[in-house]
Amino acid sequence: MAKTPKPPDPLKRRHLVEETLPAPRALALAEAYLAAGQRFDAVGFLAKAGESERLRALRAEAVAEGDVFLVREIGALIGEEADAATWNAVAEAAAAAGKERYATEARRLAAARAGERTRAP
Repeated sequence: MAKTPKPPDPLKRRHLVEETLPAPRALALAEAYLAAGQRFDAVGFLAKAGESERLRALRAEAVAEGDVFLVREIGALIGEEADAATWNAVAEAAAAAGKERYATEARRLAAARAGERTRAP
C-alpha cells in the first residue's frame, strides 16, 4: 500500500500555493495535508485541483463542527457564500461544542446575511 507523503513545511506550502500546479500534484498535496489532519492547509490545493465537490463535502463537515473559518474559506474558494441558514447551523454546532467565539461570529454572519436578504428590492 502506498504511503501518503508528508505535507510540505509552512514556507514551502506558501510558495506552492502561489505557484501554478498541475491538478494531480495539487490533489496529492491536498491529500497529504488531509492525512495529517490539516484541513485548512488542504483546501487551497483542493481548489487548485478543481475538486469542488470535495470542498463542498469538507464544508459540510466544517458546518457540522462549527468551524467558522473553514466554512468561510471554502465558500470563498468555490464562490458560494454561506447563507443565513448555514451560518445558523454553524452557530448551533459551535455552541454545542463549547466554541462560544465561533458561535458568536456565526450568529453575526447569519444576521448579516439575513439583513442583506431583507434589504434587497
